[in-house]
Amino acid sequence: MRKPILLSDLSTYRSQLMGLAMIFVMLFHVGMPRSNPFFGFNRCGNVGVDMFLFLSGIGLWYSWTRNSDLKHFFVHRYKRIYPAWLIMACAFYIPNYLQTDGGGYSPDALNLVLNIAVNWSFWRVDDLSFWFIPSIMLMYTFAPAYMRLISRHPAYQWLAAVFMVVAVMVQYFPPVHQAVGHLEIFFSRIPVFLIGINFGQVVKRQEQLSGATIWLLLIAFVLSLSMCVEFEREWRGHFPLFLERMVYIPLTLSSLILFTQLLHRTPLCINKMLAFIGGISLELYLIHIHFVLRYLTPYKLGYAATATLMVAVSIPLAWLLHTLIDKTLFKKKQKRT
Repeated sequence: MRKPILLSDLSTYRSQLMGLAMIFVMLFHVGMPRSNPFFGFNRCGNVGVDMFLFLSGIGLWYSWTRNSDLKHFFVHRYKRIYPAWLIMACAFYIPNYLQTDGGGYSPDALNLVLNIAVNWSFWRVDDLSFWFIPSIMLMYTFAPAYMRLISRHPAYQWLAAVFMVVAVMVQYFPPVHQAVGHLEIFFSRIPVFLIGINFGQVVKRQEQLSGATIWLLLIAFVLSLSMCVEFEREWRGHFPLFLERMVYIPLTLSSLILFTQLLHRTPLCINKMLAFIGGISLELYLIHIHFVLRYLTPYKLGYAATATLMVAVSIPLAWLLHTLIDKTLFKKKQKRT
């Protein structure tokens, strides 16, 4: 008999899983020639975003059930994101505005302020420079209403499936496409976020899966990964991207649960390293592309060298930013008390 699979491990190893998700995203952003046999697998690293959203959903459910006060919820969530965002948004958008004389992402001073405040150019013209930040902040904004809804009426958990239909409408239904078609990357990620919140309930109840379920998870993982690799190697540019993001959903769920089984057997030092990376994942996301990779790419060092240097430089910079913000906020809190 195989041991049962503990869904609570998704919470126990949440930091390590977020660290893995961030590594996947970072490696995905490094350019790799299509001729490389690992090209398709590297491009599938984009699923790290979906993993992060799924795990965030689980974390939100835990936070909400501990304290459902709206003020506490939003202060706690935005305090983690907003200080780092403001610093890096200023470092990116202000030089861009000055160098392009309003011809870049911020056509005027008002748009510059809005970009720094809420990354307005993402909503306005699909500026993907930091698209995850405005997306996750909006998801956090409607999350309490969704959690309250499913607490009272559990059947509304099916809204996750409804938003899969919305993702199709964003691509193919003319009125919706004309209004928000440029935001496909946001709408196609809502389902996995809602599924994460739904999963938060079973994770917190410490429900288990039969040990035999491992074969179902492996089938889902192999099939979805194979399809995503095929999409990236052979069909890139010939299909709407939301289609692959729908395949990311079973890939996300199966891979995260399978990773928890591996983390049980992973040396402590590796677990600690992954947890450390997970703890600074926000800062890594904000720093690694535009402040590190951008300056390494022109040297054409090859994939392995570029990826290694990017990770080696980004991690200490992200840790410094995280530490600076954490100590600043902690000191302010101490003074108030």
